[in-house]
Amino acid sequence: MVYTALFAFFEALWEYGVSHVFVNLGSDHPSIIEAIVKGQNEKKGQFPKIITCPNEMVALSMADGYARLTGKPQCVIVHVDVGTQGLGAAVHNASCGRAPVLIFAGLSPFTIEGEMRGSRTEYIHWIQDVPDQKQIVAQYCRYTGEIKSGKNVKQMVNRALSFAMSDPKGPVYLYGAREPMEEDLTPYKLAPEYWRPVEPTALSPSGVKTIADALVRAQEPLVITGYSGRNHAAVHELVRLADSVKGLRVLDTGGSDMCFPANHPAWLGLRYGNDPAIKSADVILVLDCDVPWVNTLCHPKDTAKVFHVDVDPLKQQMPVFYLNAVQRYRADSCTSLSQLNTYLQSNLKDQLSSQLFNQRWSNLHDSHKKKLEAIASEAKVDDNGHFGTPYLCSQLKKLCPNDTIWAIEAVTQTGFVADQIQATLPGSWINCGGGGLGWSGGGALGIKLATDTEGKKQFVCQIVGDGTYLFSVPGSVYWISQRYKIPILTIVLNNKGWNAPRRSMLLVHPDGEGSKVSNEELNISFVPTPDYSGIAKAASGGMIWAEHAGTAEELAKLLPEAIKSVLGGTSAVLDAHLEGPEGKYGGGKGRLG
Repeated sequence: MVYTALFAFFEALWEYGVSHVFVNLGSDHPSIIEAIVKGQNEKKGQFPKIITCPNEMVALSMADGYARLTGKPQCVIVHVDVGTQGLGAAVHNASCGRAPVLIFAGLSPFTIEGEMRGSRTEYIHWIQDVPDQKQIVAQYCRYTGEIKSGKNVKQMVNRALSFAMSDPKGPVYLYGAREPMEEDLTPYKLAPEYWRPVEPTALSPSGVKTIADALVRAQEPLVITGYSGRNHAAVHELVRLADSVKGLRVLDTGGSDMCFPANHPAWLGLRYGNDPAIKSADVILVLDCDVPWVNTLCHPKDTAKVFHVDVDPLKQQMPVFYLNAVQRYRADSCTSLSQLNTYLQSNLKDQLSSQLFNQRWSNLHDSHKKKLEAIASEAKVDDNGHFGTPYLCSQLKKLCPNDTIWAIEAVTQTGFVADQIQATLPGSWINCGGGGLGWSGGGALGIKLATDTEGKKQFVCQIVGDGTYLFSVPGSVYWISQRYKIPILTIVLNNKGWNAPRRSMLLVHPDGEGSKVSNEELNISFVPTPDYSGIAKAASGGMIWAEHAGTAEELAKLLPEAIKSVLGGTSAVLDAHLEGPEGKYGGGKGRLG
């Protein structure tokens, strides 16, 4: 029986819990192809499912989306240095988004004259032999390692996955030349109990008391979070905290996960680092958050007490980061919230039942009601029947299934989207974890693949800006969707260009020369506008549903059709032509802050 290092590699993935491998194969992968065929023939369901991805960024974005929803690590296989480079911004996203993903890349063979099985056999093996391949991605990875011998290949895989799954989670990178990956081995297994990730850490007892007492004594307590909802159980614990400390409010300044439900009176929504509550709060708990505020736009008052609880409070991959926090703790958010809730119920329950807190609760309900009314008033159509992002998303919320998972990459429109979608279910809102545009195409496919594999089969809707849609490599995304029957609904927010560069310019030069000219003159216009839905239809071989909507009447007709198509198993792309203040300049001011 042939049992190579690469076959052992796949066995190690499966034994650790990796269910899918997203591949972009090349000349360094003969043993991989052999191992895949052997595994599919012999293992019969006890082998990772292979998903062919014509583009590397889409492959990693799919693995990212799958891992982000389930918390289970996935694997991506790419081709030497060029395939590693092809991962592009997806490596940044997986790192910033803390997605547990193992990336494997081959190396050019190191023997030339046939000394070993796997020696060089093609012209390209010389061209793709580079001095230090791992340096392409090393700064984004939790661990990098070369497989130099097949004899410890399973140990290398398990070590890498232990890093990927330990906080702060993130991508890991393994690489190996053809010769060691072709090595014949005697089959072996590892004891999985010795390779589990590091257990989540807790707050110290003094930290629990300090934070709990401060929140209870505060006049305007505020929690600012960013990705605590990655652990779905943390959502419930944060709700418990807001129910106990009546008057406490919760602001999301990350938008990467559903951290707090919109139907709770403490909900302040999603704002990127700029909100009045930041300025008025006297006690702030920053909880798993990378950018709680943008200092040049908004910051806490000098007398505010800030506590920072995070799996990575020092932000070790950010050269410049600091908060004026009186205490910072490296601790798991769900564990910390559970500790705080237990302490409050055991030690401060009577105080929290006083009339003062009951009045704050009443005030909170009133302010929440007014907030929802203001949001609802924005979902309107103009006299010509044209609509903007608020109206579009209000209709999506109304028509899509209640358990829809929203894969969001709306950039400057994200605040409008969040206000109207008003997510309430843990795991129902997943945004790109970083700043590498193009995540949501592959990300949405990975999320849908995950929910179907897990048996929940939830509806997945991707909401993406037009410029970002092009970054997502739709030619690859919709081929994969059709090939593997992964149906998603894509809504393209078509505002005829990039708005983010205009907004960035206006924040620095509000009255500069650029503020007076058109998008064409700023070189951020997409006129003539591409046929976004047509691109997707062509990539799927003409199979997916694809249409355009520019008026409320067209939207009312087409959106139910698109949803019906996806529910029937075929992806749909609706190109939504935006008007109004958020569409005027390729997105307008947007709602980032």
